[in-house]
Amino acid sequence: MEMTVAFPGGSRVDAAYGEFVIRTDQPVHTGGGGTAPAPFDYFIASLGTCAGLYVLNFLERRGLSADDARLTIRTVKDPDGGQLRSVTIRVDLPATFPEKYRNAILKAVNLCSVKRLLTDPPRIETIVEIGGQVAAVDCTA
Repeated sequence: MEMTVAFPGGSRVDAAYGEFVIRTDQPVHTGGGGTAPAPFDYFIASLGTCAGLYVLNFLERRGLSADDARLTIRTVKDPDGGQLRSVTIRVDLPATFPEKYRNAILKAVNLCSVKRLLTDPPRIETIVEIGGQVAAVDCTA
C-alpha cells in the first residue's frame, strides 16, 4: 500500500490513496480552517470503524440485527502534553442480544487489526530525502 501526501494550503494535509483523497485540517482554535477532521481524528475513527466491522460481521454471521447496535469510542489525553492515555471501545447491543455470545463478541472486537497494531506496534522508519539524496533516517520500534 502506498499513499501520497500533499499540502493544498493552510493547515490542510491530504492523502491520496487509489481513487480516494483523505482530506485533513486542523481545528480553528489551533490555527486551521476546521474544514475536515484532524489526522488524529482519522486515527481514532480507524480504530472505531475497524472494531465496528468486526461487530457487524459477528452479528451478520449469526443472523442478528445490527439495527440497535453501535460503538462509542472515548479517548483520554494527558492534559499537560496532550498525549493519548487511554481509549475505550464501548459496544452497545440491545437487551435481546443472546447471552451465549457475550464473551464471543468481545473476542471478535479484539481481532480488529487496528487494535492489534496498537498492542504490537510496527517498526516505523522515517527517511528524509533532499534533492533525491538521503539526508536523514530514523527508526523507531
